[in-house]
Amino acid sequence: MKKIVILAFLFVTTTTFAQKIVFGVKAGANVSNFTGGNFDQVDKKALVGFHGGAFLNFSFVGFAIQPELMISTQGAKIDSVSGSYDWKVTYVTLPVMAQYRAPGGFFIEAGPQVGFKISDNIENKSIENFAKDLDLSAAAGLGFKAKSGFGLGARYTVGLSKVGDFEPSTGIDPDFKNGVIQASLYIPLTK
Repeated sequence: MKKIVILAFLFVTTTTFAQKIVFGVKAGANVSNFTGGNFDQVDKKALVGFHGGAFLNFSFVGFAIQPELMISTQGAKIDSVSGSYDWKVTYVTLPVMAQYRAPGGFFIEAGPQVGFKISDNIENKSIENFAKDLDLSAAAGLGFKAKSGFGLGARYTVGLSKVGDFEPSTGIDPDFKNGVIQASLYIPLTK
């Protein structure tokens, strides 16, 4: 209950002092891979995926807070002696980015992200629970937003919690994290 009261207070305070509130959608491409861990018997490569969802942008003078609700596919392409396979995990992610805006529309951003697993698709493997249900990350990026609100952005998200939720097997240790590069298009739905 205390957390709900604090979140409600922060929301009311933020919306009260914000100069401008913009609601919009965001979508783009992900290039992801697993970082760390032990992949001795296999070769891992980047996997191309997507992300999409909605954002709220609370703008102040030269500064903004932007919470987002996204669907994001992440993972890696695994090459082994038996073939090449996509190991893909789909998350609902909740990043909250603090943005510093420079004159002219350019911005830099950083913030935490929480991801909740909604599915995993591990080709040609009998791993029942491949990924943990919760993924904690930190993100940083840069971009440009026009006065109309349309924009482009690039962000790198580094995993803070391990992804694997299985017993170590030959050549694969579950102690690896997500690493994701995102390129996004922002489309405002409010003026």
